[in-house]
Amino acid sequence: MNTKNKILACLVVVFALTLCSCTNKESKNLDHSKVETEINTSPKTKVFQPNKSFNDYWYAGEAEISSYNLEQSRYGETRNGTAVLIYVTEPFLADKQVKSDNSNPSNINVLKLNKTKNFTTGIYPYSIMQSTFYPVTNNKHAIKVSCSIQEWCGHVYTQLNNRDQFEIDSHSYFENQADNDFTLDKSILENELWTQLRIDPKSLPTGEVKIIPSLEFVRLKHDPLKAYDVSAILKTGNYTLNYPSLKRKLSINFNPKFPYEILDWEENIDGAITKATRLKTIKSAYWNKKSKKDEVLRETLLLQ
Repeated sequence: MNTKNKILACLVVVFALTLCSCTNKESKNLDHSKVETEINTSPKTKVFQPNKSFNDYWYAGEAEISSYNLEQSRYGETRNGTAVLIYVTEPFLADKQVKSDNSNPSNINVLKLNKTKNFTTGIYPYSIMQSTFYPVTNNKHAIKVSCSIQEWCGHVYTQLNNRDQFEIDSHSYFENQADNDFTLDKSILENELWTQLRIDPKSLPTGEVKIIPSLEFVRLKHDPLKAYDVSAILKTGNYTLNYPSLKRKLSINFNPKFPYEILDWEENIDGAITKATRLKTIKSAYWNKKSKKDEVLRETLLLQ
């Protein structure tokens, strides 16, 4: 091979290596964008395949709204109030971790749960809301969970984002809790189990597992936000979580047949019991029900 041909051959090799390097770099970037929804740490890894019944129910352009009579234990006494579970599917952006405004192949389909509670302690009211965005594929952690609690003393807020780790953004009017940002190793989230149950209750984790309690519980009890040892038991129409170190037991009763509506639940914290019993369930595109004439739907839900 003459000198000219040798130089030409070297240039071809260098060009090929450069092209390969660029391709790998792009591939790594694409993989990184999917970190937020890595496989759940529970044993299941099988991707859920929606059937016609699932699609007809959850992709009909409506939310499922269920109202509950609430008996909330707070400050050593039982308070009467209401709870509402709002389930709806929506497209979600993995990178920004917010609802997508536009149709896009990269959107993630999530089953969102907005869980609210309203009750009064003496003269002042409590308002609690938790939001969970859980992939319909049912083999990944919730992409995002948030909780806000408002009462006359002030308000607190916690947000969990699922990225390389669970990223926690926490704010409070209490001095010792104030503003905190920290990370947690990934573990099963109690918040996500309420949506996982609605997709496939048989996939719920059972046995001795590690679970991060609901953000509401952690905020109301001022316990550390971390994973705790839990004994999880699944029976026909019932799912129970027992946290020995927290002296806490959560029992959820649900319809064992699709769409697995939640009928009631009970939380026992060292003998202090909170109960919620279903009043009514409707399907509605509530975001379009903004007129005074639509207030009749609150009567239907027995919220008036």
